[in-house]
Amino acid sequence: MMDIPLRLLTWAVHLTVFGLLAMAVVTVLREDQVGVAAGGVLLGALYAAGPSVEGRPVGGPVWLGALTALWLVLAVASAPFVWPAFPLLYTYVRVLPLWLAMFGVGAVTSAAILAAAWHAGEPAVPLVVGPALAAVVVTLLALACRSMREHADRPDGTARERPAPPVMP
Repeated sequence: MMDIPLRLLTWAVHLTVFGLLAMAVVTVLREDQVGVAAGGVLLGALYAAGPSVEGRPVGGPVWLGALTALWLVLAVASAPFVWPAFPLLYTYVRVLPLWLAMFGVGAVTSAAILAAAWHAGEPAVPLVVGPALAAVVVTLLALACRSMREHADRPDGTARERPAPPVMP
């Protein structure tokens, strides 16, 4: 039963990534930045390769590292490429162990804030607060999905039993 919402959410994240990338590519093409646009297409192709390597112990993190590095280059090259960072955060929580995912989410969010402020010419409250709030929401959503996926993957479909809290006399 939980499989359907998880699939829908996964598709929504994929559509968000490709939608943001398409808008960024079109924007930089209008500015005659063909090389940057080609990098955006390459980022989309690399992202699309994810499902084939995502679950592998080495392949997933290597793929995510390459994806992040290419995103960072594009985010520095052109402002429209800053915003695909946010669906990328969902991928961090999905692919990496939780402690490493939280580090990655913080690093990518910080990089997005710095790149956005750099392109704007100065830091501004919306360029800090917006990405920070988006990162919190995306991370909480990804953690909820991770929990639902773990629950759905149990053979009996039951939740893991948690020990009862201690009773105070």
